[in-house]
Amino acid sequence: SMQCFPGLVLALSSLLGALALLQLSLYLRVPSRYGKHEERLCRPRGRLPARCAWFLQELPSFLVPALLLALRSPPRLEPLGCRLLCCLFCWHYFYRTFIYPFFTRGRPFPLQLLFFGMLFCIYNGFLQGYYLIYCAEYPNDWCTDIRFTSGLLLFLLGMGINIHSDLLLRQLRKPGEVTYKIPQGGLFTYVSGANYFGEIVEWFGFAIATWSLPAFAFAFFTLCCIGPRAYHHHRYYLKTFMDYPKSRKALIPFVF
Repeated sequence: SMQCFPGLVLALSSLLGALALLQLSLYLRVPSRYGKHEERLCRPRGRLPARCAWFLQELPSFLVPALLLALRSPPRLEPLGCRLLCCLFCWHYFYRTFIYPFFTRGRPFPLQLLFFGMLFCIYNGFLQGYYLIYCAEYPNDWCTDIRFTSGLLLFLLGMGINIHSDLLLRQLRKPGEVTYKIPQGGLFTYVSGANYFGEIVEWFGFAIATWSLPAFAFAFFTLCCIGPRAYHHHRYYLKTFMDYPKSRKALIPFVF
C-alpha cells in the first residue's frame, strides 16, 4: 500500500515551482507557437484535431487522482473537507476532459505540445491527488475555516468566469471557421484574457482552500504559464484589429 512521503511532496512541489519559472522565462517575450501565434508557414503535419487533443491532454489529470483513490485501501478521504477538495480538482478536470473538448472549435493541435501537456497533467494529477489522498491532514471543522470557505468561493467564481468566457469565445465562430475575431461580452469587456484570468483565480482559490504547498505551486505554475499567453493575445488583438478597445487590459481588470 502506498504511504505518504513528505519529502516527495516537497521535491515534486519545488520542481513544479521551478517549471513555472522556466515557462515564464521561455514564453514571456515569445508566445508558444500554436493557435493564433502559430507561424503562418508552419506545415500542418504532426497534428491532431483540437477536440481529440484536448481530451487526451486533460484526461490524465482526472484519471490519475481517480486511480490513486482506487489504490488507497481503506479510503482515507476524511474528514469532509478533504473529500470536497479532491472532488473540486476532479470536477474541474471532468469538465475539461469530457465536456469542454466536444464544444471547442480550435485549430488542429501540434503533437509535440500535446505530448508535453499530457506529461504535465500526469505529473500534476499525481502530485495533487497523492497529497490529498495520502498526506493531507485537516481538522474536522475545516469546512467552516475561513481559508476553505474563501478559497471555495474564489474557485467557483474563477471556474464560472472560465466556462462563461470559453462559451463567448466559441460563439465568435461558426462551425468550420478558424478566423479570429474580437471577443465581446462578460469579462472580455475589461480584459483580453478573460478565460485565462478565470482559470488563474480558480486555482489560487483551490490553493487557499487546500492551504498546501502542492496547490500553491500549481497555482503559481498556472499564472506563469497562461499569464504570458494572455499578454501575447492582448498584443495580437491590438496589432490585428484597428478598432480593438484601447481600454482593455491584458489579464487583470483595471491593472494589467
